[in-house]
Amino acid sequence: MGLWDKIRGEFIDIIEWTEPSQNEILAYRFPRYNNEIKMGAQLVVREGQVAVFVNEGQLADQFGPGTYTLETRNLPVLSTLRGWKYGFNSPFKAEVYFISMRQWTDLKWGTQNPILTRDPEFGPVRIRAFGTYAMRVQDPATFLRQLVVTDPSFETFEITKHLRNIIVSRFADALAQMRMPILDLAGNYEHLGQRALERIRPDLEQMGLALTQFLVENISLPPEVEEVLDKRTRMGVLGDLQRYAQYQTAEAIGEAARNPSGLAGMGAGIGAGAAIGQQMAAHLAGPGTAPPAMHYYLIVNGQQVGPYTLQEVTAQVQRGAVSGATPVWRQGMANWAAASSVAELAGLFPPPPPGQAPASG
Repeated sequence: MGLWDKIRGEFIDIIEWTEPSQNEILAYRFPRYNNEIKMGAQLVVREGQVAVFVNEGQLADQFGPGTYTLETRNLPVLSTLRGWKYGFNSPFKAEVYFISMRQWTDLKWGTQNPILTRDPEFGPVRIRAFGTYAMRVQDPATFLRQLVVTDPSFETFEITKHLRNIIVSRFADALAQMRMPILDLAGNYEHLGQRALERIRPDLEQMGLALTQFLVENISLPPEVEEVLDKRTRMGVLGDLQRYAQYQTAEAIGEAARNPSGLAGMGAGIGAGAAIGQQMAAHLAGPGTAPPAMHYYLIVNGQQVGPYTLQEVTAQVQRGAVSGATPVWRQGMANWAAASSVAELAGLFPPPPPGQAPASG
């Protein structure tokens, strides 16, 4: 290698950056090391890039997409800073940063901790939310000053955590201002996302970034709240509670008809079905609503008597006027049945003692 080739090797002829597709690099500093940029060198800036020249820590010039021959007329600011007044024929040293102007999509955001909000129907509730957003560099100079500074390779992971904190904070503000019931949010994700985007955008602009898209994918409640909502939904599906009680009674009659145990099985099935339906009606009617009173008719000494309340029937059993074989009927029963076969009365009659034990040999 001759002396001239050695001297030429100390100068940079072409300045360019081919961005690797698998990397998420926002800014890349051209590796100049101790080399000098030669007068008349070629600067290649591709679509989606901006080249920024920094001289002694001060931003000098920037170039959009295109191919440039570096001359005095192309570097007016840098020429002034360096004080080259004689044609700019000497090599120069400057740092060159390539800024990626492409749009970065499918960036994730989510609430690390639940957001406490006040719902008009459920009161204070904790919710979680997550989604995606897209952003790009909007102002290369501001981005270089605020974030890149001297980083030779600035990647998205270096800022996504900070962006997530900003997004979650502003999202909580937007959610609170909407004052929308939790159950109505699912149909308003687009509206909520737009409101959050407008609140987040100014924070990113201060760093030279632009938030181009913000999507809310899901808002969820704590598991225990979702479980209560599921129960409430099931109750709503039942509809008319009186009809549900009648349905339960009809099901019990059908089951008893298939049961060969006869009258006792039929009475127990009917009583259980009616009791379940009436208990559900009492619980779902709301606080302060007493369950409907149950009245029983009896056949004592061949005559129908009643109606009696459960307490009155209990008193007659205790006096010995009513036994387990006494026919009983109440609303919801298809036919008369023995008192001991009615579900809510069966406990009033103790089971008979076991038969006599066989004599020992």
